[in-house]
Amino acid sequence: MTTVEAAQAGPKLSLWTKLSYGFGAVAVGVRDNGLAYFLLLFYSQVMGLDARLAGLALTMGLVIDAFLDPIIGYVSDNFRSKWGRRHPFIYASIIPIALVYFLIWSPPTGLSQSGLFWWLLCTMGAIRLFYSVFEIPFAALAPELTKDYDERTVLQSFTLFFAWFVGNFMSVFNFWLFGLFATATIKDGRFNPAAYHVYGLLASAIMFVAITVTAVGTHRHIPNLSQPPAQEKKSLGAIFREIYETLVDKSFFSLFLSTLFGSIASGLAAAMAFINYTYFWAFTSAQSGLMVTGVFASAFIGASLAPVISRTIGKKRGAIIIGLIAFLGSPMLMVMRLFDLLPPNGSPVLFWTYYVVNVFDVGLIICYQTLVPAMMADLVEHAEVKTGRRSEGVFYAAAGFIRKLVAGSGVLLAGFIMAAAGLQKGADPLTVSPETIWKLGAYYAPTIVGLWMVMLLVLSTYSISREGHEENLRAIARNKAGEEG
Repeated sequence: MTTVEAAQAGPKLSLWTKLSYGFGAVAVGVRDNGLAYFLLLFYSQVMGLDARLAGLALTMGLVIDAFLDPIIGYVSDNFRSKWGRRHPFIYASIIPIALVYFLIWSPPTGLSQSGLFWWLLCTMGAIRLFYSVFEIPFAALAPELTKDYDERTVLQSFTLFFAWFVGNFMSVFNFWLFGLFATATIKDGRFNPAAYHVYGLLASAIMFVAITVTAVGTHRHIPNLSQPPAQEKKSLGAIFREIYETLVDKSFFSLFLSTLFGSIASGLAAAMAFINYTYFWAFTSAQSGLMVTGVFASAFIGASLAPVISRTIGKKRGAIIIGLIAFLGSPMLMVMRLFDLLPPNGSPVLFWTYYVVNVFDVGLIICYQTLVPAMMADLVEHAEVKTGRRSEGVFYAAAGFIRKLVAGSGVLLAGFIMAAAGLQKGADPLTVSPETIWKLGAYYAPTIVGLWMVMLLVLSTYSISREGHEENLRAIARNKAGEEG
């Protein structure tokens, strides 16, 4: 790139901009950890809602939200205001997100089964809607802040670090919080509703601060961000035609399809994590809890490694290489255990071997999860060359759409694996037969590896390199020069 053309990528971002933008992901990490690990426990075991009704409410809200995402992305891409395309939505989401998240964890006392169901359905629907109003413009803001190939990876590394580190911190904090709410009548604080009220209040406050910091910290960049051209009102059909025109691209399809397989695999891994800790590896409760603390180190590893990988070997090649190492690491230990190539269960050597491998493995996964959104950011200019429109919101909304649409598939797949292995619900780890434990690993390992490998195979068809991205920037600069001339 020439000096003039390189300027089209924008100036290097200040550390404050990177920190303030990345800190917004704290809200995402806190939400994801809370809803994934504690919501079903709270409503089914603490509030007494039938687990089937709770699952139905969560699924209904997720599916409805998934189909709203592309519309929100399109509206954000085409919104005109003195505060740009993204910031009005981010500012507008702050109070609703904090308020509704608190209400999720504070249902009125005395509600019937139907009352609890509707409370959960309405609050979950609201939180997912308001989060989409925040999260899609927030994600779309990244490729607007910088068009530089490597700087985008750095920006994503800050978001992933904050999301993983603070999100995991809240999970660890909750276990400490539960201990404070054990009483004479409620021996285990996890079953005390008051603990969840306190958690909801604290988490909502953290989200409020995180989103506010992002909005205010990036506000000064608004004059340098893209504004859509003035357009006449369009029909819903015309809007969907534009969305389709934007998304019909080989590289986008590569990311879209790889996200589908990756989301199923991630759901399966999350659903089976503590099952495998408890039954396959025979870790104690304390050891399983200690595994969670390793994520703090993993966050530093992943966030530090991703920019280096981007600069040295590029995003696509780096994501595939890192992905191969990361997604074969943990299953490989399981295969070694199946063939008695590791110390026996209960051995401290086995636990610490798994712990160290897991810290680096999760770090590599975070690195991979940093590189792929940075690859998504480079699609923006690729599409702009073809369509003349900047459609960051549509791209990130589509990625969110597929993640939400298949969110429950991993849990469903985990159920099939447990059933095929013969593992009964609530089974005492000491009474489960060696045959069942062996089958659990023998069925899980090839399934999770197969999903990860298909994901990487599809990702390999993504075609935008550093050189291709820079050529797109040059083409856009030439087009603008021609229009101005």
